[in-house]
Amino acid sequence: MDSDKNHPGRPDRRSPVGNKQRQGTVYVYNRTREAFVATEATVADSYVRRLVGLLGKTKRWAKVGTGLWIVPSRGVHTIGMMFPIDLVFLSKEKEVVHVEEYVRPFRISRVSLRASSVLELPPHTIYRTGTKVGDQIEISSLIPSKETPEQVSSTGD
Repeated sequence: MDSDKNHPGRPDRRSPVGNKQRQGTVYVYNRTREAFVATEATVADSYVRRLVGLLGKTKRWAKVGTGLWIVPSRGVHTIGMMFPIDLVFLSKEKEVVHVEEYVRPFRISRVSLRASSVLELPPHTIYRTGTKVGDQIEISSLIPSKETPEQVSSTGD
């Protein structure tokens, strides 16, 4: 277990998001349904980012492919929001443990003790992707790898 640099011997309580994923934007893929849930999801893994969440965002934010991954989180609210959202609750292993569709503004979601993070998504994303409890989700960085693919050359006659 890593230790907190400011407090030696104390476990590091940072979020379980990998270094690459901490750099901002990730994609979210439902491996069970073979469907992209979000192609541009922002990671909210600091106190301030989790606190602010989608507050102040307009309906323009809620376009297909966007999302906010709140880590850690077991529940959210939509107080102060201006549009409805879909919620996907994920376990530490990124298995879907709960979903809530079309959560309207000024509501409080269920708290799921099995969840370690929550995806906030545009309305109807759960329906569009067919996401259900038990599905396995893959979340990875959009930053391209520095490795270049091998170029395949063909020889002509």
